[in-house]
Amino acid sequence: MARLTTYLSFVRFSHSVFALPFAFAGALLAARHAPLTWSKVGWILVAMVAARSAAMGFNRIVDARFDALNPRTANREIPRGVMSTREAIAFVAVAAAIFVYAAWRLNPICLALSPIALAIVFWYSLAKRYTAWTQLFLGLAMAVAPVGGWLAVGGRGGLEPWLLALAIGAWVGGFDVLYACQDLDFDRAHGLRSIPARFGVPAALTISRAMHVVTIVCLLALGAVTPLPWFYYAGVGAVAALLVYEQSLVRPTDLSQVKRAFDMNGYVGILYLLVLALSLWRGR
Repeated sequence: MARLTTYLSFVRFSHSVFALPFAFAGALLAARHAPLTWSKVGWILVAMVAARSAAMGFNRIVDARFDALNPRTANREIPRGVMSTREAIAFVAVAAAIFVYAAWRLNPICLALSPIALAIVFWYSLAKRYTAWTQLFLGLAMAVAPVGGWLAVGGRGGLEPWLLALAIGAWVGGFDVLYACQDLDFDRAHGLRSIPARFGVPAALTISRAMHVVTIVCLLALGAVTPLPWFYYAGVGAVAALLVYEQSLVRPTDLSQVKRAFDMNGYVGILYLLVLALSLWRGR
């Protein structure tokens, strides 16, 4: 059990709630046109957890040197010595293999796209070495989730998965900008790139808020394209209220509540999935 706890902490397993609800949201939207079986639900769950675990493990491996130097991250598993780099590499390889297997069990399209999905989610961990727009690449990595859920069920064509992908990409990129503000001085000192490191905290917060506006606009547009009943728009309003509150916790002169703001995002995906599911059910 102690070893299992180490592995779960290594990949921050609890943070699976960020992307997983949107994968299921994509699946529910596709289920209007193709059958959604419990088998597909199970393999979507396996694929999402495996892909995210592989991506997070890869991040911990390639960032181990920087994590050891940063007081905020020095207690992570590899710098602390409770997990070796070789063990972490084995973990990532197994997680990636499980993801590919789950994609194979879903359908041929998911299998064919699985290497591309892995390349996208792995690239985020390297982006900070090459571009200031690192947080947008995390958004791109998470945007794969709803498109994957849509394709897994057999969805073809339509604007729905792309609007949902843009919504989650802007949402995740926006809250990652907030999170990156904590490391502005460290990133600048060690040549790492990010939106806060390039533009400063005040401008970064403006960018983050603009991205969350994009999220809400895309969710509203999805309701019109689908179309969905009034209940859906009320739910999107609740999501917007959560994001407004999250943004209110972080100020250019006070970053003490960044962790609290970040953790609030776990509720956003769950709330949206429940609202979408009820809206689709009411719209039948």
